Amino acid sequence: MAYIIKNAKVVNEGAILDADIQIKNDRIHRIGNDISEKNAEYIDAKGQFLLPGVIDDQVHFREPGLTHKASIASESKAALAGGITTFIEQPNTIPLTTSIERLEEKFRIAKKTSFANYSFMLGGTNNNLEEIKKLSPLSCAGIKIFLGSSTGNMLINDEKAIGSIFSSTNLVISSHCEDEMRIRNNLEFYKSKFGNNIPMRYHYKIRDTEACFLSSSRAIKIAKKTGARLHIFHVSTGKEINLFDNTTPLKQKKITAEACVHHLWFSKKDYTTKGSLIKWNPSIKTKKDRKALRKAILEDKIDIIASDHAPHTLAEKSNSYLNCPSGGPLVQHALLVMLELFLKGKITITKVVEKMCHNPSILFQIKDRGFIREGYFADLVLVDLQDSQKVSKGNLLYKCGWSPFEGEVFQSKVTHTFVNGKLMFSKGKVSSDIFSKRLEFNRG
Repeated sequence: MAYIIKNAKVVNEGAILDADIQIKNDRIHRIGNDISEKNAEYIDAKGQFLLPGVIDDQVHFREPGLTHKASIASESKAALAGGITTFIEQPNTIPLTTSIERLEEKFRIAKKTSFANYSFMLGGTNNNLEEIKKLSPLSCAGIKIFLGSSTGNMLINDEKAIGSIFSSTNLVISSHCEDEMRIRNNLEFYKSKFGNNIPMRYHYKIRDTEACFLSSSRAIKIAKKTGARLHIFHVSTGKEINLFDNTTPLKQKKITAEACVHHLWFSKKDYTTKGSLIKWNPSIKTKKDRKALRKAILEDKIDIIASDHAPHTLAEKSNSYLNCPSGGPLVQHALLVMLELFLKGKITITKVVEKMCHNPSILFQIKDRGFIREGYFADLVLVDLQDSQKVSKGNLLYKCGWSPFEGEVFQSKVTHTFVNGKLMFSKGKVSSDIFSKRLEFNRG
């Protein structure tokens, strides 16, 4: 099927262009004006904004082993409804993705069941250095290490092992950075005050600014010493911002940073109404931190905006603080959050596209995706910025069946999502066909 998208406002590479897009097979065939083709299916964008498909560099789709929470099939459908056409999934599943054999098992699952394009990360541990050394640079997105404990018990706390990993690969090493000793000491303090009934609002005090800064600064120090290519996931504090550079082009940066939509939207005051639904690691912090993160995005000290989609069931999230897992579902609404910030004047739509589409492609050296260019894969998202929608259980596609945004009215809506030239989402429905592809990389 060939498509022609007419009268779109194409947002790409820092500009907004009034243009038509011609799609043939799985590629963008032509970008121009007054494009026509006899046998094509026409979509009149009517001045809506056309974006490259979002590339989410951090999701947890829970398969294998935790499919009561989510699956690659269910969450990739939700991603398409939210304009995310490509995801990079994390290794804290059951079993942990810490061997090449386990990594390829996930690729086999995704090939059969994923509705969005996919890649995965191999998890680094205290004792799997040989697996990391054997990993082909073309096989997956990169390496993930947990320098703070979170879902999956993948904490790597041996500094010698960290240095060995950093010295043994040219792949991007993405890191969860929170200082474990700091967190444990904070937790003991609040347990001494409240016993086992710690109020949820103290989460940001337990997993606090200093825990993040100590770990991030230590990881960056090791990376600079070893020459590693380090990417700090989900930066959540203003204090960490000065650890990052905005003078070096992204292609040349050795140290990069990501922020997540929940840290850009919520603040500690929201614990009062949202409670455990916004319990994440790293924690939601203050309005001052949120303001600093938004500023850092505009100043290019933060390179990527992602979701850190990490669903749990409502029953699990209903537990008391010590037994309540951290994380929540986000892929269906991550782009809408950023478009809302655009409509509120907090960021430009070109900057949203840069951080959510272009920069993940550049950073992970993804082949032919992340831009609207002739010859690139036709991963495209059409958004209507004048069609509001209220988030409710009835329009959620997450397997877990809830969202921290329930009740929120977003002013925009994803109307069409293309994956590899196929219309996969329109009129509120995701196609039942699978046309996704395993990511390929431009790496030597």
